[in-house]
Amino acid sequence: MAKVADCTYNSCVRENLLLELAKMIPRRKTRQINVGGVLIGGNAPVSIQSMTSTYTYDIDATVAQIRALAKAGCDIVRVAVPEKRDTDALPAILDQSPVPIVADVHFHFERALEAVEAGVHKIRLNPGNIQDRKQVDRVIAACRDRGIPIRVGVNEGSVVERKDKQLRAAQQSDLQVDRRTHLIRLMVEILEDYMRIFDDNKFHDVVISAKSIDAGMVIDAYRAISERFDLPLHLGVTHAGPPETGRIRSIAALGSLLSMGVGDTIRISYAADPVFEVDDGKELLCSLGMRNRLEPELIACPTCGRIEIDLIKLTADVKKKLVGIKTPVKVAIMGCVVNGPGEAEGADVAIFAGKGKGIIYVQGEQTCTVSEDDMLEALHREVVAFAQRVERGEVQLGQRDVTITPPDPLPRKDGTIPLPTIRN
Repeated sequence: MAKVADCTYNSCVRENLLLELAKMIPRRKTRQINVGGVLIGGNAPVSIQSMTSTYTYDIDATVAQIRALAKAGCDIVRVAVPEKRDTDALPAILDQSPVPIVADVHFHFERALEAVEAGVHKIRLNPGNIQDRKQVDRVIAACRDRGIPIRVGVNEGSVVERKDKQLRAAQQSDLQVDRRTHLIRLMVEILEDYMRIFDDNKFHDVVISAKSIDAGMVIDAYRAISERFDLPLHLGVTHAGPPETGRIRSIAALGSLLSMGVGDTIRISYAADPVFEVDDGKELLCSLGMRNRLEPELIACPTCGRIEIDLIKLTADVKKKLVGIKTPVKVAIMGCVVNGPGEAEGADVAIFAGKGKGIIYVQGEQTCTVSEDDMLEALHREVVAFAQRVERGEVQLGQRDVTITPPDPLPRKDGTIPLPTIRN
């Protein structure tokens, strides 16, 4: 049974942090559902989802991608099941999956019934694409009997009527006047129609979503449905694009909503390896204080005219070197004495790098001065040693009462001092 990843160094500390975080960002109150052991809504932590890009009938490739997503920190994985050979593969996939699996169904209600029979943990259903109401009722009844929740959603690109030409013309006329307002109204109305179907079937284990490619539209749409429904919300931006641009669009929308307490599970969608979706989802939740880190946090000062080493390369090398450490040590790489001391005071391990040498601090205490050639290995050794001390319970992470005294400025090649020494 899958569950939200816990912190390795102290589970009690994690629970206390979650309580404190709940006070910092009050969450919107919703019903709670259970997806294969991962709780969504209520007071459950915000979970991260992603979707495989493999053909589901290719069992080995699909399982390999699910495992890669789970290793990256994904809590729930969705797979597409457009054909019967895809649902036929589900039992073998479920037997090997370390996380709950959602079956994505759109047009064929038979695929949903087959997925339920296979034992999936949730169904993604689009009632609007299934013309026969009796077929939708059969899917809902099957999920109710097995205790399987259903997600339904609306997307900006599919809310305008397509078959009824007169209704479509009226809607498009409204959209020309105020596109955003009328699109959101249509989204809410369609979700209300869907909810009446579930209410008629006395089925309440439902998650809803309202996606758009426009970040501002996503924010407004989710705020609207959060005021209308008490159901858990699946946050996402549709068609976000490649990571280079999609992450900006996604984080702008999802970060804003989560900071308002709106949202119970998230998927950041990219046209790329889905592991990138999980990486950025984790970073978003960690940055908002809504999830504990399970690996080191790396911070570095921006480059400027005071930098006298290749700080960008050093930062990239340190990032690679920290892979595999499972304790969330905060590591700072600073290139001068101006902002470095203040910005690194919250760091567990910090290095101030200058021309030819670097000074390493561990929670405010200077431990060593190393040559530029030895910076990478020396910093790595200090981080590993500190992480081991944390795991043994000898020290605690994130002590904020440390003070770092700025070192004397390092001279330039011509012997001049770049800035005067700062002393209190």
